[in-house]
Amino acid sequence: MSLVDQLLVVADETLRTLFAPAQSARVLPLPPDVPLTEPEKRHIAGLMRINHAGEVAAQGLYRGQSLLSRREATREFLRRAAREEGDHLAWCETRLEELGSHPSRLNALWYLGSFAIGAAAAALGDEVSLGFVSETERQVEGHLASHLERLPVGDVRSRQILQQMKSDETGHAQSARSHGGSDLPEPIPWLMRSVARLMTSSAYWI
Repeated sequence: MSLVDQLLVVADETLRTLFAPAQSARVLPLPPDVPLTEPEKRHIAGLMRINHAGEVAAQGLYRGQSLLSRREATREFLRRAAREEGDHLAWCETRLEELGSHPSRLNALWYLGSFAIGAAAAALGDEVSLGFVSETERQVEGHLASHLERLPVGDVRSRQILQQMKSDETGHAQSARSHGGSDLPEPIPWLMRSVARLMTSSAYWI
């Protein structure tokens, strides 16, 4: 595709991510919901809103990286990872609806900021870009592990969603390394953690 065609595709994908209902290609079998108190629902919704915002950011990140990737193999890996992240997005969105809650109202900010970061990483070369994916997914794994600990014990439905997401993120990190991702120098991982803290603390409430 020409650059103009690629930009049109990115624009279409952006609008779909931010304004259309998310669609999952994979069916995730889930246990039935259990009775939850209103405080439990609000807390779970806050955690799922964080994860939903993270998946919106992942769509922006991967699309920014894919646009400026230099190797077709890298672009294909990023597209495949973005599709799996799209499943996560749909699962989180559905769970928020079940809890009677809503996604973060700052999703456009998370998406556009992540798109810019992804494009900047890709401009430095595929090795750096893939290293960025590996580090991002490693940090996301940590967030998901923390959320699994913070879920009410009885909420097996949300727990299964997060466990599958965590498994997928582990696979993405490993695949990024196997495709040639390099270690990122400090302070980049520290800066990534700082931005993630800002997003998670905001998305829980907004």
